[in-house]
Order: sequence, then structure tokens, then C-alpha cells
Amino acid sequence: MDNHSYNFPSDCTPLTNCKSGRKLAGSTVVNMGNAEKNPPRDYLLWSLCNTFYVNFCCLGFMALIYSIKARDQKTLGNLQMAQECSDKAKWYNILAAGWNLLIPLLLIALFVLLLVHLGSSQGSFDFLGEDGLQNFLNLFSW
Repeated sequence: MDNHSYNFPSDCTPLTNCKSGRKLAGSTVVNMGNAEKNPPRDYLLWSLCNTFYVNFCCLGFMALIYSIKARDQKTLGNLQMAQECSDKAKWYNILAAGWNLLIPLLLIALFVLLLVHLGSSQGSFDFLGEDGLQNFLNLFSW
């Protein structure tokens, strides 16, 4: 459509201010989503550490899977699903870290209790004396 074929109202020309012939512009609302809420964490680094430690029942690997899912969902903009995957990754990481700390501590405690028990009992198990190491190794020889 060129300018010659367009008819203006009589009181409005293209270069003048004409309020009657123009519609008022409405407001435009742009929804930015949850701008005030922080996106969920994905716990990826923690999951990698737990995965490399190779723990019981592959809990670190499960945490890594949910961490990657949480990061993917956060990238896609699905914050509700990202939060669910983030929560699962967090709990798998807590379980894996607890297991990673519990087993070595239990083994150390068992070893200390074994030494205390065998050191206090009557017999030839003198682990703290001159032949302590040899007496200890004799326990495991057939």
C-alpha cells in the first residue's frame, strides 16, 4: 500500500498530532518466569566426587545421573522437574557420602577394638611389645 492510496481522516495528516484517529497503544507484558527465585542447584561436582570414589550400590553414579538430569531440565526451563531431580541428586549424594565415611570409620574402629581386646587378654598376643608386628601377622597365617 503506498501513501497516495491511503486516505487520512480530515482532521489528521501524517505529520500532525492526531489523537482521534489513532488508537492508544496498550501495554505489553513479558513473562520472564520465576525471576525472583534462584534456579535449583544440580550438585554435579559433588556427584562426580562420589562417583569416582566408587561406593556401595553405585549411589554416586545415581547421584550423577540425577545431577545431569537436573542440569538438562534447568537448561530447558522446566524448573519444577529440575528441582525434583536436584533433590534426588542431593539425597543420593548424602547417602553416598555417608556410606563413604561410615565404612572406613567402622573398619578403623573394629581394628582398634581388635587390638585393645587382644592386647588386654591373657596369652601370647603382645602387639605393643618387641615382636608386636610379628605377633599380629601370625594371626593371619595358616
